[in-house]
Amino acid sequence: MKINANSNVDELVGLFPGIAGFLGDKGIRCIVCGEPVWGTIGEMAKDKGFTPEQIVNLVEELNSKFKNSD
Repeated sequence: MKINANSNVDELVGLFPGIAGFLGDKGIRCIVCGEPVWGTIGEMAKDKGFTPEQIVNLVEELNSKFKNSD
């Protein structure tokens, strides 16, 4: 699965368990009360003040770090 700005966070957390910690380190909290937050990577990053360019960089970094054999 290729991650993009429209990828749902809850789906990504299920596929890549380490992604929650990675996003948390970037200031994007994607687990609340033990449950994934609904929304997309792009929406959550924008809510945290990321610029469009920073969102593109974040998505590239996610794809580099969290590869799936799909």
